[in-house]
Amino acid sequence: MQESFDIAVIGSGPAGQIAAIAMARGGRRVALIGPEADLSDRRTTALMDQSLAMMARLGLWEVIKPHAAALSIMQILDGTNRLLRAPTVAFRSAEIGLDAFGYNIPNTALLSALASAVSAEPLIERFAVAADTISMTQDQVEISLADGRPISAAFAIAADGKRSMTREAAGVGVKTWSYPQTALVLNFSHTLPHQNISTEFHTESGPFTQVPLPGLRSSLVWVVTPAEAERLLTLDAAGLSLAVENRMQSMLGKVTVENGAQAWPLSGMTAHRYGKGRVAFVGEAGHAFPPIGAQGLNLSLRDIAALEEIVLDRTSRAIPADAGDRFDQKRRIDITSRTVSVDLLNRSLLSSLLPVQMLRAAGLQALSSVSPLRHLVMQEGVAPGRSLRNLPTMLREKIRR
Repeated sequence: MQESFDIAVIGSGPAGQIAAIAMARGGRRVALIGPEADLSDRRTTALMDQSLAMMARLGLWEVIKPHAAALSIMQILDGTNRLLRAPTVAFRSAEIGLDAFGYNIPNTALLSALASAVSAEPLIERFAVAADTISMTQDQVEISLADGRPISAAFAIAADGKRSMTREAAGVGVKTWSYPQTALVLNFSHTLPHQNISTEFHTESGPFTQVPLPGLRSSLVWVVTPAEAERLLTLDAAGLSLAVENRMQSMLGKVTVENGAQAWPLSGMTAHRYGKGRVAFVGEAGHAFPPIGAQGLNLSLRDIAALEEIVLDRTSRAIPADAGDRFDQKRRIDITSRTVSVDLLNRSLLSSLLPVQMLRAAGLQALSSVSPLRHLVMQEGVAPGRSLRNLPTMLREKIRR
């Protein structure tokens, strides 16, 4: 017998679980479909201020906060050996009235908290299996699970990753691209306190980004060539620790790398549409790009917030047949602008062309020396769109001064 729901969330990673919780808290009956999340993931996730406000509204932040470290200062250092080098830029959250830009959270702690919240939510029914087939009509979405059970829903949220079966079932194509880079991801302890400072070295092969964790620990995303990533992974613990410490110029003292270093080839993807009819594509089902600028899950949470406005309409219990099309229109500018900016920043690091290096250095020099511009960039980073809406007022105030 087919079981019916208001919303089916297909995909059980962080974006899928948060989407299910948000929809259920809004009064919708939700089916969350997908295998249990992998709790061995050694990566971390940095959530910015706007995302933390959403997590707090959903009752999730207080559970996660004890496992997180604040990001109060984010600095960019030129770690290249090029003739033209950019100045150091430091972004301080206090400059825009925040205690922290955001917090860095181990994925194991995040996933554990989300799983507990899902199991405690009465309006979520958990199906810990993959979807086998998905079909869509004008009136509903029909799903056959891998164990043979049939499910239907008035709307589907696809959070099933880059190779989204849901997106393929909707007939939506993607644009993909790759980079000659691999991200080495690991955690490490150090002898000097990080003081809640995240440091990003820009190197010829990509960013080397240290992000604080609680105590004398940090996480690292080190973007290198595939060959260099392979070499680094062959080093023993002492050798890899020394390589990280040298790359950081011993800023945090002696480094000891923890077990579990992982390598992830870098690529990008964007769907031709972010929603269609009775389905929306969130997270990496709709967009994916390199781990630069803490954009990944933060962008996914903005996807979910947009869906809350569309499918949790208090004036009607019925979910409109064009909800996916509305979502596509609502999210297109934000997703496109973030994808382009991350791609340009990454490619500017790889370019050996002097004009590109000059533009990058000039941009960082402007951020370092022009405080209104720096404030604008910081505000846009923690709450996309808000700073641009406030730009005319800010300019008028500066002129009066």
